Amino acid sequence: QVRLVESGGGLVQAGGSLRLSCAASERTFDSYAMGWFRQAPGKEREFVAAVSWDGVDTNYADSVKGRFAISRRSAESTVYLQMYNLKPEDTAVYYCAASTITGTATTSTAWYAYWGQGTQVSVSS
Repeated sequence: QVRLVESGGGLVQAGGSLRLSCAASERTFDSYAMGWFRQAPGKEREFVAAVSWDGVDTNYADSVKGRFAISRRSAESTVYLQMYNLKPEDTAVYYCAASTITGTATTSTAWYAYWGQGTQVSVSS
């Protein structure tokens, strides 16, 4: 069974940085988009960032533009989310997602079929 495994979450002070990683158990997603979403307590899951199948195109939520960077290393079936200048409002469980439909860096959860278990990111003020 294909799995996505996130790592790299933790507790950091406001203004700090973290890098999340997501490793796929196989190379099924090399031709498809991958993305990061997050869900804070009491809120709906929201889009954070996405990267196209070839790593060329990226898409970001307005709230993280200029602070977060998504990238992928297809040879390792891994996608990363580098987060800078973290804010308390970035606190959430972050989920990695993989599409099996499109290679475009899509923002909608409907295009993603596989999800990781999530990793907690907590930012203190």
